[in-house]
Amino acid sequence: MKELDYARIGMRIRQIRKAKGWSQDELAKKCGISMSFLGHIERGSRIMSMETFVNICGALDAGADELLWGVAHPSEAVLDLWEPSGSKKGQKNADSYSMYIKIMKSVAEIMNEA
Repeated sequence: MKELDYARIGMRIRQIRKAKGWSQDELAKKCGISMSFLGHIERGSRIMSMETFVNICGALDAGADELLWGVAHPSEAVLDLWEPSGSKKGQKNADSYSMYIKIMKSVAEIMNEA
């Protein structure tokens, strides 16, 4: 089982928050926590409760996998667009999915440099 890296989780939260153009205070208010506590979460120096994590996911419109592991899973609707004509319903096109992941990682790297 993977261990949680709270500093990286906090970094991902900060990246998404900044991409939305929100201050720490704005996100903290949306989540019902103090700005100070959000700062600790973003630095990885304090561990949040499951309830706070769920509130952050909801406020940022981010999936748990995205914040915990840096892996964004596309919705089923997006995957359906990539299925080749005549494929069985529900069958995933692995090459297109891999390309999607590469694109998302590139976007995340670009956001890190900003």
